[in-house]
Amino acid sequence: IQGPDFPTGGIIVGREGIREAYEKGRGIITIRATARIEEMRGDRHRIVITDVPYQANKARIIEQIAELVRERKIEGITDLRDETDREGLRIVIELSRSANPNVILNQLYKFTGLQQSFGIIMLALVDGQPRLLDLKGMIQEYLKHQKEVIVRRTRFELEKAEERAHILEGLRIALDNLDDVIALIRASRTTEEAREGLISRFGLSVAQAQAILDMRLQRLTGLERQKIEDEYKELQVKIAEYKAVLADEKLVLNIIGEELKDIRERFNDERRTEITFEADNIEDEDLIPREEVVVTITHTGYVKRLPVSTYRSQKRGGKGVIGMETKEDDFVEHLFTTNSHHTLLFFTNKGKAYRLKAWEIPELGRTARGTPIINLLQIDQGETINAVIPIENMEDGKYLFFATRRGIVKKTPLADFANIRKAGLIAILLREDDELVGVKLTDGSRTVIMGTSHGMSICFPEQDVRPTGRSAAGVKGIHLSEGDQVVGMDVVEDEKEVLIVTAKGYGKRTPVSEYRLQTRGGKGIKTLNVTEKNGRVVGLKVAGAKQDLMIMTAAGTLIRTGIDGISSMGRNTQGVRLINIREDDEVATVAIVERETGQPQDAGGNGGEETGGADGANDGNGNGG
Repeated sequence: IQGPDFPTGGIIVGREGIREAYEKGRGIITIRATARIEEMRGDRHRIVITDVPYQANKARIIEQIAELVRERKIEGITDLRDETDREGLRIVIELSRSANPNVILNQLYKFTGLQQSFGIIMLALVDGQPRLLDLKGMIQEYLKHQKEVIVRRTRFELEKAEERAHILEGLRIALDNLDDVIALIRASRTTEEAREGLISRFGLSVAQAQAILDMRLQRLTGLERQKIEDEYKELQVKIAEYKAVLADEKLVLNIIGEELKDIRERFNDERRTEITFEADNIEDEDLIPREEVVVTITHTGYVKRLPVSTYRSQKRGGKGVIGMETKEDDFVEHLFTTNSHHTLLFFTNKGKAYRLKAWEIPELGRTARGTPIINLLQIDQGETINAVIPIENMEDGKYLFFATRRGIVKKTPLADFANIRKAGLIAILLREDDELVGVKLTDGSRTVIMGTSHGMSICFPEQDVRPTGRSAAGVKGIHLSEGDQVVGMDVVEDEKEVLIVTAKGYGKRTPVSEYRLQTRGGKGIKTLNVTEKNGRVVGLKVAGAKQDLMIMTAAGTLIRTGIDGISSMGRNTQGVRLINIREDDEVATVAIVERETGQPQDAGGNGGEETGGADGANDGNGNGG
């Protein structure tokens, strides 16, 4: 027994609901419209729907889809058409090149009438009382009912046959004594007298006598007499069959079987509703391939996702490629790599945290501007994304380490952010003149380094900051001079180096060993000589030689270069040119990405234009001239 078959077709998703109904008498099945994904020109796809669930309204479904597109609850639908004609139902949904057709279809199932749920309640009257039955019980009660129907029907047919045979017996007597019957009737003055005469003379019943009186003269012919004899014999056979059925239950069951076969032969059309073995609730995430992706967010709040392989590695000093088209008043502010299935925690300048899956960010072309972040997160007016951190899972014993523009730091257990509402949660309590600049995932025992725009830095143990709750304000991490501000915070790794990048495209890498541990809250030590030529510091990162540096300018130009292609220098130097910057442009953001296997590395690790002192000009303590 497969399951329900609906007249409008569709697909029953999963067999668990059917199994539950057949085992327990109650279950819920999910039925979906039949849809297929077709390829179009230009690497685009369309979804074609050829039927809708039972009792679903096609016009209402089209309205629902259009409403979801207008409200931007579903991204990627470019056209919606109703092409239904005399050949059948057909709804066409065309998608953009970047849209994942499987995800779009899954969202349509979730949010429109293309998917319906039907409850199964196998309720029957058993001995006059309503009872919930399993499949076996329902079949048994059906057979019990059918047996009762057949017995009652057979009794009824037997009574009719016996009544008719009784009449025919009377007619046979009349035909055998035709002359006497005619004489008796002619001699009678009334019908009542004739009937009584027939009853007393031939031993007939009232019904038989009345049938003789009602008989037409044409029945007296030889042919009609033979018909009466034949009918009487047939009735005797039927009466015997009826009595046999009533006396033998096996014959009753045989009749049920024959009648079911007859129903099957007369109504044996093809099944319309398909039943699949898939799970009832396919999540969008199950349809997304696991891949490394680059996520970019602009200063004005446009976000997009694209594969890491989109960017090619270039040598230091190259012109780069166009990574994104931006307006004159916009630039890329956040750029990082993650896995498409990881959770992204977004932290705003107001100290609030939001949560989103990486795959939920639309995948767009390399030069596309992106999707407004306000379409994905419920960000308040005046709120901007100032930090984003990808999370694989919410493990116990992990912490989020925060740093603000005014040098405040805080450490909070990661578990405190496991349940973030769509409206966001407070991540750190900020002063009115402060904002969040960095967040790092730690194990509670790391060494933290902070860098400022004036070229200062401080390195201190994470244990100097005790864990506090989400709404706490934090403690001082570095003492800032007038006009200075924090531009970056990272955790130290011994095998890596500290990477500094300036606004005018200069940078360097310095061994971690040159940064001594200090007490939290101090002024720190110099990490780069800031001059008019190289510009203020815009980024501080801890990176390894086998990683790549991605630099994005305010104008949207991007370059990817190997870390091992950047000169390694002491702290008190000005760095080398990493990217050629136009006079009206400057570096807006930097990010460290993992190098892909087989990707070309930069040549000449110490080449390029250097300013200030070279490594040989240092005094041995990292304080070169």
